Amino acid sequence: MSKKMKPESLMMSYGYKPELSEGAVKCPIFQTSTFVFKSAEDGKAFFEVAYGLRSQQEGEELGLIYSRINNPDLEILENRLTLWDEAEDCAVFESGMAAITTVLLEFLKPGDLLLISNPLYGGSDHFIKKVLPKFGVHVAQFRVGQTKDEIIQIVNKTGKADKLALIYIETPANPTNDLIDIEVSKEIAKHFSTTDKEVYLAVDNTYMGPVWQHPLKHGADLVLYSATKYIGGHSDVIAGACLGSKSLMSRVKALRTFLGNMASPHTGWLLLRSLETLKVRMDAQAMNAQKVAEFLNQHPKVEKVYYLGNLTEENNPAQFNIKQKQCLTNGGMISFDVKGGEKEAFAFLNSLKLIKLAVSLGSTESLAEHPATMTHVDVDTALKKELSITEKMIRLSIGVEYYEDIIQDIAHALEKI
Repeated sequence: MSKKMKPESLMMSYGYKPELSEGAVKCPIFQTSTFVFKSAEDGKAFFEVAYGLRSQQEGEELGLIYSRINNPDLEILENRLTLWDEAEDCAVFESGMAAITTVLLEFLKPGDLLLISNPLYGGSDHFIKKVLPKFGVHVAQFRVGQTKDEIIQIVNKTGKADKLALIYIETPANPTNDLIDIEVSKEIAKHFSTTDKEVYLAVDNTYMGPVWQHPLKHGADLVLYSATKYIGGHSDVIAGACLGSKSLMSRVKALRTFLGNMASPHTGWLLLRSLETLKVRMDAQAMNAQKVAEFLNQHPKVEKVYYLGNLTEENNPAQFNIKQKQCLTNGGMISFDVKGGEKEAFAFLNSLKLIKLAVSLGSTESLAEHPATMTHVDVDTALKKELSITEKMIRLSIGVEYYEDIIQDIAHALEKI
């Protein structure tokens, strides 16, 4: 029996049959809105499964209906994405926020309680705290470092513990690189689950991508990505993804069909291209980030560096232990505080040459931004201060450039402070 191949090897061919596409070595873009049925009976069968009227029978191959429901580029992409997280199924969306909001809308209803970690990406924070309450959803929050018992107490104090339906965490957190224990979060979900209702755990894994951390293996029910970031990796596509069990993903895909926020064939094709180099890109970014962090750690104008590689058993045993358990590398994201405030941070950002002053992350080019006034501008001011998202913080997404050139650019910009 042949040895099971690694995902990075399967990214070139898995799920694609060249003989169905004139022998093309790469999957073409299936730029079509609708698909022809061989017979009326086939059309009926396809719709019955697509709309959840019956389950797919063993050995039954589902055909294509309409690109809002399924498309060859998306199906092949979704099949390949499952390999990294060893998930049963995947759904791809036209943006990361589309994936996140669809999951939240599917698993929450009026009167339910949602428990979240802090900090979250600014877009997630806004939707959860300012949009979901309009639909009667209540929100409870916990911070990094709080114990399981403390978090359970937070839920109990809401008076709505019996209404807890979903726990939503982001780890590592954007932009502080704070870690949340996925296994402990699942234990909390189980604590509040009953025989009639299971509390699910969803994890935003964007910061580590599908290569460096696998939340499903640590108890998560759903894992979410802004596929714009590492998965896309070239700053030329907006997309999102959600992975999990077939039963949960059938619910996510059903709502996606009716919200109409699936990715386009062209988006799917671009992501298929990106998956082929995902591991080599991310390995290079992790290596470069380590070199950059080592430089920043020693610089006199840098007050603090937020980087997973700086965690030790001595300086932060709790966070270090979570990192050792969950994270396969130290990642490619670094935040740091300059000595000073907004003026000094802006002076640094305005002096960069190689590194681009732009939001987003995980792409081949290095990017820098100011979280407090950009990606996290809408987060509550007091909460930002409590979470150390201050005027002196700068966030770096490290790219694949030669690390000495990245460091030289940072050194030059720090001189301008």
